Amino acid sequence: MDYNLQKYIAFITAVDNGSITGASEILNYSQSGISRMIGDLEKEWHMSLLERNKYGVELTSDGIRLLPHIRAVCNEFQNLTSEVEDLQGLETGLIRIGTISSVATHILPKVIQRFKSDYRGVKYELLLGDYNEIEEWVHSGRVDIGFVLLPTQDNFDVISVGTDEMMAILPKGHPLAKYERIPLEELAKEPFILQEKDKNTTSREFFIENGIKLQVDFATWDDYAIMSMVESGLGVSVLPELILKRCAYDIEMRPLEKPFIREMGIIMKDRERLPIAVKRLLQYMDLEDSPFEEKEEK
Repeated sequence: MDYNLQKYIAFITAVDNGSITGASEILNYSQSGISRMIGDLEKEWHMSLLERNKYGVELTSDGIRLLPHIRAVCNEFQNLTSEVEDLQGLETGLIRIGTISSVATHILPKVIQRFKSDYRGVKYELLLGDYNEIEEWVHSGRVDIGFVLLPTQDNFDVISVGTDEMMAILPKGHPLAKYERIPLEELAKEPFILQEKDKNTTSREFFIENGIKLQVDFATWDDYAIMSMVESGLGVSVLPELILKRCAYDIEMRPLEKPFIREMGIIMKDRERLPIAVKRLLQYMDLEDSPFEEKEEK
């Protein structure tokens, strides 16, 4: 690989991981090697790109301005590599996926296992985030594809992968467990643990739209923290059915009286310009044992 391109990749990886150490582990270079490549860039361009501190690295104002252009160069190189691989046969490649924890836990392992048996040389990078972060990662080119709730931004290519029902979760033996489907107004009487982060307020919006005001005692984005708090009797909550599969917590699960259904999808900037490895992986997503109810392409 051209040394200039190596420097660009070292710079982007350090930025995306917030540290020289993280970049060295991912790229399999020494920390001094990563520092030297970034330093060479700064000397060549006569400017500082990164601020080093005890917490890692942060972009300077010049680095912020140049990052999108450097990323574009690296993305185009990946596109070129993918075309060459397509002509020569898929032996190597990198697949970058933005995902939520439920998909990373219950969908991607089986898909990647099947894919890896056919394409052993391909590497994977999974970034866990919320839906807004994943949309931003796809938009910026940080990841190739991302799993989000639909609808999403109009400028993305979208593949619908099915629906996921939100389920009420209760401490074991809770009085509301007597219901086969729990009325929303009954949940509103209980201390509620809300799955929420920044602008990701899907659960809160559902209850508001149905005229229900929750008694929110805790709010967190961590599915497993919510299950643990419910198990400890700190309140009730609603979580996606997918994340509750093979649940290790001693809790009750019930559907809601008014179904709370979410549509999940895979987003990408341009399906035709995806790396060949990612295009091939998408063909493995349509599995007969998919946890989702529907599998149809938009």
